[in-house]
Amino acid sequence: MNVPNADPELYRLIAQVLTLHYKDDLPQSEIANQLGLSSAKVNRLIKRGRALGMVKITIESPFLHQIELERALCEKWSLKKAIVVPTVDGNPGMTLDQVGAAVARLLTDTLRDSDTIAISGGKTLSAMIQNLTGDHDFDVEVVPMTGCVQGHHYTDVNHIATELANRLSGHATLIHAPLHAETPEERALIMAMKSVRNVMEIVRVADVAVFGLGAVIGADSTYYDAHPVSPEERARLYDQGVRGELLGHLIDGNGKLSDNALNSRLVALPPDELARIPVRIGIATGPDKVEPVTAALNGGYLNSLVTDEATAAAILDQEVQKIA
Repeated sequence: MNVPNADPELYRLIAQVLTLHYKDDLPQSEIANQLGLSSAKVNRLIKRGRALGMVKITIESPFLHQIELERALCEKWSLKKAIVVPTVDGNPGMTLDQVGAAVARLLTDTLRDSDTIAISGGKTLSAMIQNLTGDHDFDVEVVPMTGCVQGHHYTDVNHIATELANRLSGHATLIHAPLHAETPEERALIMAMKSVRNVMEIVRVADVAVFGLGAVIGADSTYYDAHPVSPEERARLYDQGVRGELLGHLIDGNGKLSDNALNSRLVALPPDELARIPVRIGIATGPDKVEPVTAALNGGYLNSLVTDEATAAAILDQEVQKIA
């Protein structure tokens, strides 16, 4: 850089202070003693040097890209927390396991005694539970946010609630209702049942929510395991603007509820009520989850996100392409 002609000695002093501080790793008080300056003046010289562009800091770390993605996600969607783990190329199962481990750490770091944890079902929640290692002793309650899906024991919401409560030394309140009712009228009857109504009342005052985000197209679209539809109907849903599934609800790219009749038969907490829970941790991994995650972020349904590097980069690239 060019040194201004006005006071070259000042800039020489700044360079000397910066060298002692950044290269020799000396504290400001010791620099002040060496140069016969006050600590306050040393501090001002360091700030002046940085403002003039005399300091360039380079950080070398294999985690740097993940940290940058986390920061970008937080800035774009005003998240409280974003955790991005490495993507294991060619091994989605191992990537899912790493995401599960990160969620497990985040959850245990977040929890306090007497908290209520509201959960969804799904593979990501199952991976979280498998990674809850060590001794945990939390006086917490775990409660489902949705009804159950028959035939999917290890990813079913009641099984996950029970396992999570056991691993945290808490207790679970289970729901005895299906995720999908046959008709809107049947759904209304189920939601009016005292046992189901009590579960939803607990969920509404939960402290922490942990939930997966579902795809509606692609190989990982497990939404249709719970409610099978034809490939043609899947394509129609996408053409109608559906981009993801949240607690069983079909949502568009902006996070708004689809007016599809499937949503009218759900036994589940509505997304707008989910958004009132203080800590809302969304989990997703894989290319099929890019649009669902973006939709949920746009809807403001989560304030913490745990995903992998490739998924995070694709989410952000998608947003850049919209602007371009």
